[in-house]
Amino acid sequence: MDFNDTPEEAAFRAEARSWLEANAEPVDPNEADHGIGELLTPEIVAEAQAWQKKKAESGWACITWPKELGGRAATPMENVIWNEEQGHFKLPANIFSIGIGMCGPTILAHGTTEQQERWIPRLLSGEDIWCQLFSEPSAGSDLAGLRSSAVKDGDEWVVNGQKIWTSGADICEWGILVVRTDPEVVKHAGLTYFVVNMTSPGIEIRPITQVNRAQGFNEVFFSDVRIPDDQRISEVGNGWTVALTTLMNERQSIGSGMGIGALEELIDFASEIEVDGAPAIEDRQVREQIADYIVKARGLKNTSLRTLTAISQGRPPGPEASMGKLVGAALQQEAASFAMDLAGTSGALLDPEATPAAASWQERYLSLPGLRIAGGTDEVLRNIIAERVMGLPSDARADKGIAFRDIPSGPPNS
Repeated sequence: MDFNDTPEEAAFRAEARSWLEANAEPVDPNEADHGIGELLTPEIVAEAQAWQKKKAESGWACITWPKELGGRAATPMENVIWNEEQGHFKLPANIFSIGIGMCGPTILAHGTTEQQERWIPRLLSGEDIWCQLFSEPSAGSDLAGLRSSAVKDGDEWVVNGQKIWTSGADICEWGILVVRTDPEVVKHAGLTYFVVNMTSPGIEIRPITQVNRAQGFNEVFFSDVRIPDDQRISEVGNGWTVALTTLMNERQSIGSGMGIGALEELIDFASEIEVDGAPAIEDRQVREQIADYIVKARGLKNTSLRTLTAISQGRPPGPEASMGKLVGAALQQEAASFAMDLAGTSGALLDPEATPAAASWQERYLSLPGLRIAGGTDEVLRNIIAERVMGLPSDARADKGIAFRDIPSGPPNS
């Protein structure tokens, strides 16, 4: 494969770079980014929405989406180029990653024309922020084991249950929701997919304080929440198929962020910090370890091209996207741990004023375990890769062929 830009791609890159240079500040390589633990204040949210609106007005928001819905019908490769160029500039907090990376593509794939016209333009322009209501306390990594329910009542559905680890629920107008509508069939067949207004009566949102001091995750409780049937995505009982589209886009979105950029920062960090009176980068073992990380990152980048090929051919992201997330999240956590080791005793501190690189490596190290759970745990992704990429037989399942209502849900009788 030729990794160089075609003449058309080079022209597109120049156009994108020109617009960014006129509307954003370049990244300062000497300025550490330790905002992982910061709260999303109203000011930060407003700044992000203003930036998204500016992009939308100039045709640079969600560029692969249809023109009639506000996009520019750009090619997948042009989207890669746009994201590469954006990476060179200092941008507001990305509060739209779930809406643009997961919710929008799902509605475009499974929603009706009316649903797309209702939600996509406002999502694209930054007017609405979206969240993903999938995980539940009782289901763990088994999304199909969820117990939140929806019961039909006329032209509405009444929802009861609890979701957890919902990123940004406290600042969102809309959410995508998977619930159980039929407990009498096998667990994967009894799910239905909805869009829910997060201001609906009966919704309670409780923030969760994480180990890195952030409060991006939330618990969400549903008590007799009513959702109109016209906010159902696809057919009743087809929620698992729709959810797979969301999950594949989620893993692609997360995995695509596991690039070489953080390792370039690690090289700079190792060049600045001293070990035994000399820059750490001069130590042979340090260079070998960083080289090992770079080789893995290059492998991730090349593997991601498989997904890019699928998208360019009109197919959804395949199971290969699971590789990027599985390897990439662990790689970044290992690199952060290595940087903390290079910092010596100060690597155990979280005070930006008293640690090298303003504690940015510590912030990453504490936040990345959550990323290794989001979008599927390491164990779930290994199963997906084994079964769907390598073609290995699936694990034995005790709940196979059993109606969800009959699956044991508590400790066995003594």
